[in-house]
Amino acid sequence: MINYDLSKVKAIVFDVDGVLSAETIVLSHDGEPLRTVNIKDGYAIQLAVKMGVKIAILTGGNTEAVRMRYEHLGVEDIYMNCAVKVTVYDEFLKKHNLKDDEVIYVGDDIPDYEVMRRCGCPCCPADACTDIKSICVYISSRNGGHGCGRDIIEQVLRANGKWLSDAKAFGW
Repeated sequence: MINYDLSKVKAIVFDVDGVLSAETIVLSHDGEPLRTVNIKDGYAIQLAVKMGVKIAILTGGNTEAVRMRYEHLGVEDIYMNCAVKVTVYDEFLKKHNLKDDEVIYVGDDIPDYEVMRRCGCPCCPADACTDIKSICVYISSRNGGHGCGRDIIEQVLRANGKWLSDAKAFGW
């Protein structure tokens, strides 16, 4: 269980590679990175959006497939090609008038470190690097790309009485 006051959480920000996709990426014949996605993560993301939780994607990657995936799930804040994530994180906070303690950030590696030191509730998958694990409030039992996103979103929605709370839960 996440040891944090989840009633304060208004937004969950996800890294992609190693969090919402597995840490190993297959390359296409033309060098394009091909990522995996987890269907249960996708269900939880779209439900969180419907329930009023701000979901954001903040990734160093830059592929149209990633953008299309999360737009299809209703995510409006998709930040790609982020060289310095903390700068983009600040823009996201300002855009939505959010405070650090209202945000969960889910990351797995050093590029996420600065943001995770700032957000209220840093979380990571089970296979995150040691430095990230050392600063997390919660380490999921699930690996990146294998349900880590669902685990965290489900806990937030349950804590706020929004998991299976109405008909929105039973469809896409």
